[in-house]
Formats: sequence, C-alpha cells, structure tokens
Amino acid sequence: MGMRITYLLLLLPFSLHAEDWPQFHGPNRNGISQEKNILREWPKSGPQVLWTHKAGAGWAAPVVVDNRVYLFHRIKNEEVIDCLAATDGKLIWSAGEVTRYRDDFDFDDGPRATPLITKETIITLGANGDLIARELKAGKQLWKKNIIEEYQVPKGFFGVASSPIVVGGNLILNVGGKKASVVAFDLKTGKELWKSGEDGVSYSSPISGQLDDEEVAIFFTRAGLLVVEPKKGEIRHSFPWRPRLNASVNAASPILVGNEVFLTTSYSTGAVLLELKKGTEPEPIWKNDESLSAHYNTPIYYKGYLYGVDGRQESIPRLRCVEWKTGKVQWTENKYGCASLIFVDGAILALLESGELVLFDANPKSYKEFAKHPILTSPTRAAMALSNGVVFARDSKNWVAVKISK
Repeated sequence: MGMRITYLLLLLPFSLHAEDWPQFHGPNRNGISQEKNILREWPKSGPQVLWTHKAGAGWAAPVVVDNRVYLFHRIKNEEVIDCLAATDGKLIWSAGEVTRYRDDFDFDDGPRATPLITKETIITLGANGDLIARELKAGKQLWKKNIIEEYQVPKGFFGVASSPIVVGGNLILNVGGKKASVVAFDLKTGKELWKSGEDGVSYSSPISGQLDDEEVAIFFTRAGLLVVEPKKGEIRHSFPWRPRLNASVNAASPILVGNEVFLTTSYSTGAVLLELKKGTEPEPIWKNDESLSAHYNTPIYYKGYLYGVDGRQESIPRLRCVEWKTGKVQWTENKYGCASLIFVDGAILALLESGELVLFDANPKSYKEFAKHPILTSPTRAAMALSNGVVFARDSKNWVAVKISK
C-alpha cells in the first residue's frame, strides 16, 4: 500500500487549557476563536517564534488537538502526516502514503484539503482523492479509499481540495461524481452510507449548522448552494451560483447566520445573501459583484458585518468590511492581497499571501491596524490555525509556530 509510519516521543503531557483547532477554519468552521489575551502590540522583531519545521509541497492547513499539531504535506512521492508537539515542534509520529498526483499547471503537487480530527481519528484527503482514516494517537491506518476512482469524478483543475466534515456523526464530502455530488461515509469503516445530488465538486469546504431546528451540512459546490440533511442525504435547499467562465472555481466556504447563508466567488459573479425557509426556494436578500467577491479566502462574520478579501488573487485584491444585511461597503483597504482570516479577542488576524501576519480591529467604522510583521515568505496560501495563543502556519518552505498571546 506504500504506507509508512515513524514513531517518536509517544508519551507527552497534554494541556487541558488550549482551545483545539481540529478542522478547517476552527472548532465551528467559521474562523472564530474564543481565546483571549491576544497581544495588541508586537515587538519590533515580531511575535515570538516557538519553532519551525521544514515543509513539503501542498497548501493544507494545520490542525491542533491536545497540544499536538498535525501537518499534512507532500514529501517526495508521499503525502505525509507529521504529528508534532505544539509547544516545541518535536516529532511524535509520522505516517506517509504514496501518491500519484501531478499538477497540470506545475503550481504545486501537494495536498490542498485540511485534515479533520474526530475524537480518536484523523481523516486526510489527498490531492489525488485518497481518503484515509488514521488512529490519532500513533498514526496507524484504519481504512483507505480513493474517491476519484470509486465515483469516477472528472479531473479538476488543481486536484481534490474540499476539506472533509463530520455532521450528524457521518463523514461527508463534496465528491462531485455522477449522482454523487455529496457522499457520506461511516467514520469507523469508510463504508458508503448514502450519496446525493448531481453538482460537480468545488474547492470550497463545507460547513454545518442548524436550520429549522434541524442539523444540516451546507456546501458551495461547483454549481452553487446545496443544503443536505446528514443522516440520509435528502436535499433541503439548492441555489445556482457559479461563474459562467468554465476556467473558474468556487473556493470560499459558505457562511450561515440564523436562516441566512452567504456565498461569495469571483470571476464576474460576486456574492449573494440568501434567506432559507423550510419548504420554499432560497430567496436572495441581495446579490452583486461590487461588495465582496472572494477568490478563495473565506470572510469572517462578526456582529452584523463581514470582513473579507474582495477581488482576484492575481490583481492584488482589497480588504473590506461589508454590512451583512445590505452588502453595503463600510470601508476598503486597497492592495491588501489574499489573506487567511481568524477572529479572536475583538480583532481579526490576517495571514497575507506575502507571509505577513496582521492584527486589525474588528470595527465597521474604519480599518485600524494593531500590529504587522512577516512570519513567512511569499507565497503563503494555506489557512492558519490558532490554539493556546499560538498561530500555526506555513509557506512553501516552512511550517512555523508563533506566539501572539500575553
């Protein structure tokens, strides 16, 4: 099977006080951290770097649980999970699986989808469609399947990139196969539980939430919105929202607030805010290509406002604050660049594609920057993680852990 596992430092004391960051965009997949005591000012030399770790190829974000950080990247011909001590970067275990993926555009051959941690298991989804469950403690493989081969998914532009999610106890993916837009798997065995929908696969990662007192999985597929009941796969809502240009992607995650969901994409299409009511078609509250058209970074929602990056990555996009209910632009910070965003302690962390880490006020009145310092080099495109006052991030060369708390 081409699998290898390396074990080191199997017993370490774990902190019980850190907020875990077990999946893409954090505990609730909305980029919101509950941590406090974040430093508003940093030394001239920048925030403290705790450790660095050599990075392989790929743009998967790190995940953190029980003071262990898990790094998913490609080293030579293997997609590798490295488990490190979050405090000092010492390797605990490493597991690899041979991959055949090659990027058609020579951008990057590594994994894009962020791992998912659920209790005693870590789930990875490789660029070539290898879906693997491993035992969390030491990396032993539990099961494996290739979703591209099994569901005959048409080849995409940049490999598989939609991060897995667990909703209603089921592992659910935007697969994009025939009559298998969304597929649910048993967490313990990998067995298919159901498949649903006809939409193609996107580069957006799904979220979960409550609609009409029912738990749902919410996808921004290649075609648009797809809201699915997680137990049997029944489709609750759908809404077409995709660029007309075939050479385009939907990449930002949906945002759910109450019974309203926000979708944003680029390529002359833009954003839409939809009201979802049981038994009726989604109703647009507003839609345009002038407010917040995100290329691949997901905006942050906070107290009635969205904070996000507007515009194509190639054009040096701008940072904006937009009113949720109306789409009205509150302020704009030009030539900002693409940025991974996390809300924490009344402020927003932004990790720019340039490798600069920025902390600014979550305030709809104006852009106020608290601190800024380079922690990585360009290009930095993976989302970051935040746990126990430490930012975990990567560029094309290194993983880094940077302390930003008091």
